[in-house]
Amino acid sequence: MSEAVLQTRGLCRKFTQGDVTIEVLRGVDLDVQPGEIVALLGPSGSGKSTLLQAVGLLEGGFEGSIRIAGREAASLDDDGRTELRRDALGFVYQFHHLLPDFDALENVLLPQIIHGADPAAARERAEALLTKLGLAARLDHRPSKLSGGEQQRVAVARALANRPPLVLADEPTGNLDEATADRVLGEFLSLVRGEGSAALVATHNERLAAKMDRIVRLHEGVLT
Repeated sequence: MSEAVLQTRGLCRKFTQGDVTIEVLRGVDLDVQPGEIVALLGPSGSGKSTLLQAVGLLEGGFEGSIRIAGREAASLDDDGRTELRRDALGFVYQFHHLLPDFDALENVLLPQIIHGADPAAARERAEALLTKLGLAARLDHRPSKLSGGEQQRVAVARALANRPPLVLADEPTGNLDEATADRVLGEFLSLVRGEGSAALVATHNERLAAKMDRIVRLHEGVLT
């Protein structure tokens, strides 16, 4: 078997409030294989977002090992973590966080330019991704002119623009109605599989989780 694109061992996160210590993650061991889409299932407050923040290298304060695309994050300094996050990870959030002053095409093109891509190739890549997501006629629309589902489709395209080995999605359809959520998730899964990326998708929705390759459950900071 090839090396896991994501591997955590003994991952812990504690918060102290006065004299009280709250253990949010308690020794999480997780493997995600290349090309695998894993649902991270759990109720609100179970630690799903904290786990994604940890493996997304978005904040410190964690104990244990996080290995992404063959690199141990604990051994990296801030610049190294930034580089690993840029090169190996894509992010989709519940709220799309698109740049409001740029249109759909520019929102997907800019991360590629920052990554060092040729502008013409980046534009071609952005157009191709957005077209696959049904947005060929909306390329020049700013986020305020797009529906919620369309905005999230742009966010999906942006996450995959640099061909990351791993996409992290935190309740990516949680802000959409059920019918739109089904469509967007289906398009997300199809695009991720087509691109050959792996994904870890946090959700509390059992029905949506069942559409993924595997389900892991987080309960009181422990993964099952």
